Amino acid sequence: MNAPESLPVEFPVFDNSFAALPEAFYTRLEPHPLPEPYVVGVSTEVADLLGLPAELMHSPQFAEIFAGNRLLPGSEPLAAVYSGHQFGVWAGQLGDGRAHLLGGLRNDQGHWEIQLKGAGRTPYSRGADGRAVLRSSIREFLCSEAMAGLGVPTTRALCVIGADQPVRREEIETAAVVARVAPGFVRFGSFEHWASRDRSRELQQLADYVIDTFRPECRDAENPYDALLRDVSRRTGELIAHWMAVGFMHGVMNTDNMSILGLTLDYGPFGFMEAFDAGHICNHSDHQGRYTYRNQPHVAQWNLYCLADAFLPLLKHPDVSRAAVDETYGDAFAQTFERLMCAKLGLRHALPDDENFIGETFGFLQQHRPDFTLFFRRLSRLSGGLDGEAMAKADAPLRDLFVDRAACDAWLANWRARLAQTPWDDGERQASMLAANPKYVLRNWLAEAAIRKAKLKDYSGVQRLLTCLRRPYDEQPEFDDLAALPPDWASGLEVSCSS
Repeated sequence: MNAPESLPVEFPVFDNSFAALPEAFYTRLEPHPLPEPYVVGVSTEVADLLGLPAELMHSPQFAEIFAGNRLLPGSEPLAAVYSGHQFGVWAGQLGDGRAHLLGGLRNDQGHWEIQLKGAGRTPYSRGADGRAVLRSSIREFLCSEAMAGLGVPTTRALCVIGADQPVRREEIETAAVVARVAPGFVRFGSFEHWASRDRSRELQQLADYVIDTFRPECRDAENPYDALLRDVSRRTGELIAHWMAVGFMHGVMNTDNMSILGLTLDYGPFGFMEAFDAGHICNHSDHQGRYTYRNQPHVAQWNLYCLADAFLPLLKHPDVSRAAVDETYGDAFAQTFERLMCAKLGLRHALPDDENFIGETFGFLQQHRPDFTLFFRRLSRLSGGLDGEAMAKADAPLRDLFVDRAACDAWLANWRARLAQTPWDDGERQASMLAANPKYVLRNWLAEAAIRKAKLKDYSGVQRLLTCLRRPYDEQPEFDDLAALPPDWASGLEVSCSS
């Protein structure tokens, strides 16, 4: 590992708050260098969050730093330990098997930790090589930034660094590292780890760290640990509602992939809903269908119960810990989901029967299987009050998504009747709906097309997607092709845990 003395500019100062915890929480080790690294993609928005100087971004040392070849001044790299439930089964000790936390820094935009995913083997690799491949790294990079553009709470990604070093997965691929950025990477499984070992001292130290670093308002509560668990439950409910509203499927909602800060964490076999099917499985490795679209709210609550059980030594009674989940998660999910769906449907003010109408709408989508994103985007342009031929012409783009157009017409009649209950100027409503219904999401076929080009050392597809997905609600006619229905070849795409 090379020293950082020759950096061309001053890097923001690390504060390394996680590294200040006792060494039982991690193993200190440096990333494993990648030979001759090169830049595949960079998010300038995340660079701005971190306060990175432009000179560094354009320096040849940028790739060296974020491949793990050169330590930044003040960095204290480490791999964190945690445990967790995987596919509903207790998996025991896990940990950062291919991730190295470089350190944390604090600026006027918040607290940020930088983590290199794919930077080599750690004591928690469980026999794996600790590497990530170009394919999975591009997917995580693009989806992290796409979710931020959609307004969904998420970890971010600064860059993807590639190298020609071979890595064996289902086939021989090339190595890559994605630099992930978030306020923190503490997981539900971080708490489960210490609870499973009856290590109450470390459990409390971790809870105190999270409160003092990220949720200081909990310290003023009568029971700060109860307040923290309620905060996590509320934020998780809001997060899952956002997932459901944009048609996002995580694919592997294990407790070690759930953020204590309520962020989308660990992009692997994710997917965005296309032809609507509430039972869709986006993860080819999910043989039992545990993580289908419709199951996500239930699984999140199950995961929160696991976290609540881990909090037992802090809260002293199972009824107290379970109540923290039961009294916050369901309401947070339901209220956020209804608010987001009312916005998607153009309902100016909520009415008592809207929950039923939203449920009927999802039943209609399930029966007729239109493309989820295109359905709501095209709906956003429809008038609430046209008649006759004018209405038929205006409705045609939406009706084209259906084989049974009479069923579409019947649903539209119910929708317009609901609009009439809370009247709203068409122009204002349409603008509001367009701001709630993205034109662009990271469909698997879009990511795959960019990956195929990147494997040939053409990174223009990655950059084009990144540029488009920063503003997914805007028209951006120059990217119209990225809003199209999936091509025929995309039907054979499969995404697994190795992705």
